[in-house]
Amino acid sequence: MFPLSLSGFSNPKNFAMPSNLTIRDRTFEWGRRTYLMGVLNVTPDSFSDGGEFHSTAAALAQAQALQAAGADIIDVGGQSTRPGAEQITVSEELDRVLPVIQLLRQKITLPISVDTTRAEVAKAAIQVGADIVNDISGGTFDPEMLPAVAKLNVPIIIMHIRGNPQTMQKITDYQNLMEEISNFLARQIAAATAAGIDSEKIIIDPGIGFAKNYEQNLEIFRRLPELRKLNCPILVGPSRKSFIGRILDQPDPKARVWGTAAACCAAIFTGADILRVHDVHEMRDVCLVADAIFRQSS
Repeated sequence: MFPLSLSGFSNPKNFAMPSNLTIRDRTFEWGRRTYLMGVLNVTPDSFSDGGEFHSTAAALAQAQALQAAGADIIDVGGQSTRPGAEQITVSEELDRVLPVIQLLRQKITLPISVDTTRAEVAKAAIQVGADIVNDISGGTFDPEMLPAVAKLNVPIIIMHIRGNPQTMQKITDYQNLMEEISNFLARQIAAATAAGIDSEKIIIDPGIGFAKNYEQNLEIFRRLPELRKLNCPILVGPSRKSFIGRILDQPDPKARVWGTAAACCAAIFTGADILRVHDVHEMRDVCLVADAIFRQSS
């Protein structure tokens, strides 16, 4: 159970906030409000929306809907990272994401992130209009990723994971969950800066659902403030995930909107700066109310 007092939680304003980040003409003022990253999976097999936005026309329509609903970033991914997902070739991933990113860049003004673990895909995506690299491996799957991002001079999201999507749910035996997550992220932040990435362009993600079991996912929400010592903006991605389905006894990911809303509210309370979500319209309302309650007015 959560304690009755609020001593276990922390208003984000109580921390020294990372420096602001400007992407294109948008400035992200960390700590002032919660930002929303809208999910756009151009895959046939993602856990929640696989196959829905596989064509460029469908992807564009969804991206425009996400923008209209209040998204701050559109996250385009061509490789499913659900547990057990099959790895596709680099060529397949490029074929999926590049036409979509190129079209989005012509039609929408939001920053675009590319959700990939491959340096070749990251480079090609940035060249056609993406602005951010979102790497679920934190730069560990491809040794060329961190040097490539440094040369591209773009922000990177470094996520914690163990193993890969095929193996990750079998390796959840942590001695100290948050200490291991924090140490991993600290190592990858150091590796990123050593490769030449500006520390102000690094965002961290504890990796909800990636090599984490049910109890560990909940623990991350409770102990999220411990990651503030890394002095990076924090992204949390709880949207429609299986831990919510277990709590609600809801097997359909699309029916987990209210549960996602509760998880997003908890993440804001404990220090998240960005939420990666499918249901932007609903989560925008969550952010507006939670920010008004938990963040000090400027």
